Amino acid sequence: MGDPPKGQSSSNPTIDLGGDEFWPLSGKPFFDIILAKSHTNPKYQMLIPTKLHQVLPSCSVPMVLTFGGKNWEMTCNAAHKTHKFLDRSSWKKFVDDNNLKVGDGCVFELMESSSTKLVFRVQILRGDIPAQLVDTVSRGDAERPLVID
Repeated sequence: MGDPPKGQSSSNPTIDLGGDEFWPLSGKPFFDIILAKSHTNPKYQMLIPTKLHQVLPSCSVPMVLTFGGKNWEMTCNAAHKTHKFLDRSSWKKFVDDNNLKVGDGCVFELMESSSTKLVFRVQILRGDIPAQLVDTVSRGDAERPLVID
C-alpha cells in the first residue's frame, strides 16, 4: 500500500495547495458561497442559506469557524425564522484574517450542531476574478449563479 500522497493522511485526507486545505466532504450538511461585495468590505454581511435552517437551532447560538488549524468564535444570530446571520465584527475578522476577496469561494461544512454550539469547518477556494466582473458577481447568488464562458 505505502504512504498516502504528500499532503494527505490516511485518517483525514487533505490536499495542501499553496497553504490552503482541501478535503472531501464527510456527508454532513454544508453550504457554499462565492463571496460578493456584501460579504466583504464595507458591509461584512453573511447570511446562512435557508436550506440549512432545518438542522440549525432556532435561537442565536455561539458558533466556531475552523480553517487552517485556527478557530474564529462568533455568534449565529436568528433574527426571525427566515434569517440566520453571523455577527458582523467576527465575520469581518474571519474575512480579514484569511484575506478573503470578492470572487473567492467558501464551503462551510457543519461538523457540530446543538442548542449551545455550532461548528463549521471551512474550505476556501481563491477566485481572483477580473475587476470588470466584480459587479456582476456581487449580484449573483445560489439561485442565479454567475456563468463565465
